[in-house]
Amino acid sequence: MTNPTTLLSVSNLTKKIGKREIVHNLNFNVQPGEVYGFLGPNGAGKTTTIRMLVGLIRPTAGTIQINGYDLQRQFIPAIRQIGCIVENPELYPYLTGMENMRLFARMMKNVSQTKIDEVIRLVELDQRVHDLVKTYSLGMKQRLGIAQALLGDPKLLILDEPTNGLDPAGIRELRTFIRMLATEKGISVFVSSHILNEVQLLCDRVAIIHHGRIVKTGPVSDLIDQHPQVEWTVDEWEQAQTYFESLPYITAIQKRAHNILRVQMPLEKIAETNAKLLEEQLHVVGIRPYQQTLEDIFLAMTGGQTDDSANL
Repeated sequence: MTNPTTLLSVSNLTKKIGKREIVHNLNFNVQPGEVYGFLGPNGAGKTTTIRMLVGLIRPTAGTIQINGYDLQRQFIPAIRQIGCIVENPELYPYLTGMENMRLFARMMKNVSQTKIDEVIRLVELDQRVHDLVKTYSLGMKQRLGIAQALLGDPKLLILDEPTNGLDPAGIRELRTFIRMLATEKGISVFVSSHILNEVQLLCDRVAIIHHGRIVKTGPVSDLIDQHPQVEWTVDEWEQAQTYFESLPYITAIQKRAHNILRVQMPLEKIAETNAKLLEEQLHVVGIRPYQQTLEDIFLAMTGGQTDDSANL
């Protein structure tokens, strides 16, 4: 084992099934105590990547290092660094939360009742842990699943679509809990999700995967601020669009509702641009800097794809 500078390091990761390349040459890393978002439309390669990260399938090429251990060459110590929930937690509805935890703990080495009680308190289920799981809300079941994943003291927690089916209150509650795990417990969290506004609030950095390739990666704040946009409301919007296209500092134009154009441009050029539009006798009704969202970036990178093909 080497002394790791990152908790998860993925290098040139590729997966082929027959002649079809599902994942191509992925490179990313997750730092200690970081919440990392992994985004992509259905069929983009998210689930295949997660299955490789947790050792369920072998990559065709590339390496995965977890806390300094190579997943292929040092599988046992590497996989012990991970806790994961792929899709839904596996729970027995006619057992209590505590019975589920004890049953799961028997499959691991040296998990004491003290440890079980500790993680139950951590996920704030101590008041309901002796109730049948079938009486739990979806959010409570998700937290019980995370409690199971935390029994082995993982350095990395992998969550595949953890907010699926949760109501807004449950989503907010889970977000607060995941942030606490990262900031207070120092656990790295790798989150796959399609709820983009939630990822924007939750994650420190993200990677966007499309057709098996990472097309964008970086800190959420940097991605959002990278391409400033301005919404122009102009009566003669078609003439305004033609004029915008002639300006060298404008890099993208999108027609919105009615007579609104969303223009990618430097904010310091607003006054100059407004003056030029007035010179062209175009009637500017409104000017509003637009704060783009992670959803805007995602749709731009994936062409708005919502492919319903197999979940690869």
